[in-house]
Amino acid sequence: MNIDNLKNILSDVQSGGLDLDAAMKALRHLPFEDIEFAVVDHHRHLRQGAPEVIYSEGKTPEQVKAIAGRIIAAGSDVLATRAGREIFEALKEMDGRAVYHEAARCVVIRHAEKKPTDGVVLVITAGTTDIPVAEEAAVTAEALGSKVMRMYDVGVSGLHRLLSRKHDIFDARVIVVA
Repeated sequence: MNIDNLKNILSDVQSGGLDLDAAMKALRHLPFEDIEFAVVDHHRHLRQGAPEVIYSEGKTPEQVKAIAGRIIAAGSDVLATRAGREIFEALKEMDGRAVYHEAARCVVIRHAEKKPTDGVVLVITAGTTDIPVAEEAAVTAEALGSKVMRMYDVGVSGLHRLLSRKHDIFDARVIVVA
């Protein structure tokens, strides 16, 4: 459950538009929901500012779909990491908004576009073989609402390639290096 949904429920109760029983029903899965093979942390968004992320590796498409369905029902966006095409197809079938980021192996399902945060998260790689890990970091940051800049293959043997981008580095609010 994201903070906006919680505020709307409480506001509706306060204004008389929602009775106490209906509000309790809407809140019954806080802080978590046990779905036998997983415990979905609906309270994480309130505690951390971001909903639970589904680490998909080792899970079946049906398991990821069930977890994602509970996250969506609670009003949060979905980020499924380490997801292959089979996971994406299952999520796309469940929710047409699912977007697959192949290089990152991530699936994102958004309820609405987020206004990007102030500042930039700069994701840097030394070489091209680091791009999949860097893309996972970049897509994760974007899914959480950050503005992201990518700087790939800056090289470690040629410091001049990195230093030529020093203004971008100094302007970044956060730097992730792979």
